[in-house]
Amino acid sequence: MIKFLDLQKINLIHQKEIEKKLIDTYRTGWYLLGNEVKNFEKNLAKYIGVSHAIGVANGLDALRLILRAYIQLGIMKAGDEVIVPANTYIASILAISDNGLVPILVEPDLNNFNINISKIKEKITQKTKAIMIVHLYGRVIFSSELSEIAEQHSLKIIEDNAQAIGAEYSNIKTGGLADAAGFSFYPGKNLGALGDGGAVTTNDDELATTIRALANYGSNEKYVNVFQGLNSRLDEIQASVLDIKLKYIDSDNQKRKIIAKRYISEIRNSKITLPELPANENEHVWHLFVIRTKERQALQDYYSDNGIQTLIHYPIPPHRQGAFREMNHLVFPITEKIHSEVLSLPISPVMTEDDVDIVINKTNQYQ
Repeated sequence: MIKFLDLQKINLIHQKEIEKKLIDTYRTGWYLLGNEVKNFEKNLAKYIGVSHAIGVANGLDALRLILRAYIQLGIMKAGDEVIVPANTYIASILAISDNGLVPILVEPDLNNFNINISKIKEKITQKTKAIMIVHLYGRVIFSSELSEIAEQHSLKIIEDNAQAIGAEYSNIKTGGLADAAGFSFYPGKNLGALGDGGAVTTNDDELATTIRALANYGSNEKYVNVFQGLNSRLDEIQASVLDIKLKYIDSDNQKRKIIAKRYISEIRNSKITLPELPANENEHVWHLFVIRTKERQALQDYYSDNGIQTLIHYPIPPHRQGAFREMNHLVFPITEKIHSEVLSLPISPVMTEDDVDIVINKTNQYQ
């Protein structure tokens, strides 16, 4: 069986380094808000090219805290609107609604799965305060047009960078393109922890200070609580693992790019639509390799019968979820088409050439 993502093999590559660091961290007797988190935050900020990185409990919290901080700073208030892609994972939208803000969904571009920037302007109202862009599947979405829209309407741009660490736009890494960015270090991400973890990056000093306090019960000084905050802290053990794996993120992403290029150049099947290869390879880190087909169930069964594990990212669009019944009446044809047709093929830095050969050959043999 070719696993969709062999997490055991991915982490065993770094076994000696991780085991030593875990033992060292265990022996310190300090498991929260210690040196491991500080070191990782410093190294992550340096890697992204920003002033601040704040470790938090998970990727959803990273986005929640950015928005909560803007509310605390008086930049947003309950009832304000945040523009967000309609075909994102539900976490992007939950972060908005959890703060009493209103998600305004915008259709994606069918060719690259990312928000269609040309459709953003028509959704802006007097209540709009931010645009949340999602670098979906690992492909960066940014442009001068987006920046101009935000500047013209005094909007914040927030990056959901859960899937695209290491991607670049005009030599600037995702996580450093906007006013603030949220990261996820869920184990299956390109930079994955051994459990949950997340981070916020920003160049805004006041925002960073506010987020750091909000994530620690609203406190910058023990037992002095200036905000009604959360408990959302990256722990020392996860930070120590992430700091090791951060050193290898570019080489791991490069391996993903090589596999993606092979898939795109060698898969030839008229029943399958392949993802778009950007002109600049640095704009995609291929967290997922997502194809489209009108025969998804049959194709997925075929892959399974031939020892290839595939997944669907994602089967139900957010506006059709029970969690957002108030949106169930909305119609987004492109989003709905994407969610009904997408299928993710295996792609990871531990796949062998033989594994890739099998996926390509079996895909081409599908009739």
